[in-house]
Amino acid sequence: MAVAGKAEAVLRLADPLAIVLRTETVDLAIKHRLPFMARARGEVEVGGLLSYYANALDYHRRAASYVDRILKGARPGDLPVEQPTKFELEINLKTAKVLGLTIPQPLLLRADEVIQ
Repeated sequence: MAVAGKAEAVLRLADPLAIVLRTETVDLAIKHRLPFMARARGEVEVGGLLSYYANALDYHRRAASYVDRILKGARPGDLPVEQPTKFELEINLKTAKVLGLTIPQPLLLRADEVIQ
């Protein structure tokens, strides 16, 4: 569909099949020379160009603090809604090279992980 629609890139957000089909999806994107961005580390490890996502350990810790407050008597409806505060950026330079892309140095410096 992305190729037929003449897409210039692929962005995959939360998807139940993402883990199961990550290699196939990334391979198709590279085959059609489409930069692929995802919200999970696994896609970058198998060849996706980059990912930017909330740090899972951080939001699990936050969830544990909510459980603690509820077990101590707080009403769930009275607890504030929180957004993630820690995000991770990963970039795959091998894929960038295959796609003929140059990643700007300031972006590389901000990355939490760069795959060479």
